[in-house]
Parts: sequence; structure tokens; C-alpha cells
Amino acid sequence: MSTAATHAVPQGRYELRFRSVYEPGRGYSFRCDPSGHVDIDRLSVTERSHYFYARTLIGRDFLLPAVQLSDS
Repeated sequence: MSTAATHAVPQGRYELRFRSVYEPGRGYSFRCDPSGHVDIDRLSVTERSHYFYARTLIGRDFLLPAVQLSDS
């Protein structure tokens, strides 16, 4: 007889957050999986543009992105 191990995974919606270096409380957030992968195909044209903008400016205008549970 074997038993399967179960791992508790927090339920909820995750966001990849890019926080502004210069303006605390400002930045961008995008829905992602628990590993931080954003499904680019599901983003609108505007969201996709903001996502690539934030990624391009990591270290200049934005801190490294962090995966967090969504507030909503």
C-alpha cells in the first residue's frame, strides 16, 4: 500500500509586481502563476506594452519583480 504526499499550496490569484524605484507605491502588476510566469497571450495590447516596458527598465526605473498574492 502506498500513500501519496500532498502539499499545501496557497489558493488565490498571484501577481508579478514591478515596484517603482523613485515613487513608492507606484508600479505595475500582472496576473501570473505561483512561479511568476505571465501568460503574455492573455494580456491586452496595452498591458503587454506595460509589461515589456517594466521588464526593460528593471534596475533603472523598477525594482526586480516580486510574486505576491493579489490583494483582490
